[in-house]
Amino acid sequence: MPASLSLPLLKRIPPGLWTTLAWFAAAVQPIVEYVVTPPGQAYSLNFPQDGLDSLEARALLAVAFVLVLASGAVLRRRTLTAYALVIAGTVASTVAWRQDEIPPLQFLAADVALCYIAAIRSRRNSLVAAAGALSVLTCYFMMRLLTGADSGIAPEPFLALTVAIAWLIGNSVYQARVHTEELYARAAAQAVTAERLRIAREMHDTVAHSIGIIALQAGAAARVVETQPARALEAMLTVEKAGRETLSGLRRMLGALRQADQNQEGTGQDHERAAASLQPAAGLADVERLAATAKAAGVRVEVCWQGKRRPLPADIDLAAFRIVQESVTNAVRHSGADFCLVRVGYRADELAVEVSDRGKGGGTSTDTGYGLIGMRERAALLHGEFTAGPRPGGGFLVLARFPLPAMTEAEEKAGAR
Repeated sequence: MPASLSLPLLKRIPPGLWTTLAWFAAAVQPIVEYVVTPPGQAYSLNFPQDGLDSLEARALLAVAFVLVLASGAVLRRRTLTAYALVIAGTVASTVAWRQDEIPPLQFLAADVALCYIAAIRSRRNSLVAAAGALSVLTCYFMMRLLTGADSGIAPEPFLALTVAIAWLIGNSVYQARVHTEELYARAAAQAVTAERLRIAREMHDTVAHSIGIIALQAGAAARVVETQPARALEAMLTVEKAGRETLSGLRRMLGALRQADQNQEGTGQDHERAAASLQPAAGLADVERLAATAKAAGVRVEVCWQGKRRPLPADIDLAAFRIVQESVTNAVRHSGADFCLVRVGYRADELAVEVSDRGKGGGTSTDTGYGLIGMRERAALLHGEFTAGPRPGGGFLVLARFPLPAMTEAEEKAGAR
C-alpha cells in the first residue's frame, strides 16, 4: 500500500523540479563540505577551500544557480532551451570552482533533463539535446589534452556513457507511448466500425419491417380497391407514409456515413467495450421495460417524459433507445449507483435524451469501455449532439440531442388529439 500511495505523488512532481533538485544537491554538497565546515582531513583538489574566496567566483556560482532555476521553470514548455540552461549552469559552476572537468554528480542533472526530453519530444529534438551535451564533454576533454593537464582518469567518456543511457531510457519511453497511442487509435477505430456494423444490421431490420408493411398494405389495397375505396385509400396512405419514412431514414444514414468516412478521425475515450447486458428493444416505447429490467438488477430507474410524445423516425427512435440502454447498462454494471434518472424530451425540432446516475462516475467513464464511442457515433450519424462526463455533484451524465424533421399536418393533428 505505501508504494501505491506514493507513486501518484512522484508523478505529480514536475520534471523541472527533479532536475533542479539533482543539480542543487550536487552543487551545494562541495560548498558545505569544503567551504562552510571547519577545515579537517577532507580535502579536494577540485573543490579547494579558497575556491570561492573571490567575488567573481561567487557571482559566477550565483549565476549558475539562477540558470538552473530558470531551466527547471521552463523545462515543460521549452525543453531545448531549458536543457541548454542546465548545461550552461553546470559549465558556469565548473568555472567558478576553477575546475578543468565537470563533476560527474553534477552532470547527472543534465542526464535527468535529457531523459525527460527524449521521453516527450521527437527523436530529432532529443538527439539535438544529446549532441549538445556530448559536444560540451568533448570540448572539456580536448581542452585538457591541449593544455597538458593531467588529472588521472578522464571522466568525460563515463559521462558520455551516462548521456547515451539517459537518451536510450527516454527514447524507450517515447516509443512505448507512441505505440500505445497507435494501439489506442486502432482500437477506437475498430469500435467505431463495430458500432456501424451494428447500426447497419438494425437499419436492415427496420427497412425489412417497413417493406413488409408496405407489401401487406399494398396487397390489402389491391383487394378492396373496388369494393371499399375508403379502406384502399387508407392503406395506400399508410404505404406512402412508411415508404417516405424509410427512404428518409436511409438518406440520413447513408449521407452521414459518407460524411463520416471523409472526415473520420480515429479517436476514442475508452480502452475496452462495455458489454450490454440488458435486453434489446425496438425504440423508446420499450424504455419502461428497460427500467423494469434494471430494477431487477438492483438499480431503480425513473423515466421522465417531457413534451408531447409522438411517432419518431425509426432510425432516431432506435438510436435514442440504444443510448439509453447503454447508459443504464453501464450504471447497473459499473457505476455502483442505486438510482438512475432517464429524461426523454420531445421538442418541436429535436429529441433530447438525458441519463444521469449518482454513482461513482465509473459507469461510462474513459476507463471502462468503448460505450461512449458507440453512443457518440450513433448521435453523429444522425447529425445530433452528444456529451458525457462526471457530474459536479457526483455521478455521471449522458446527454444526446437529435434533430427531428418537421411534422406533417396529419402528425400535428394526431398529436393534438
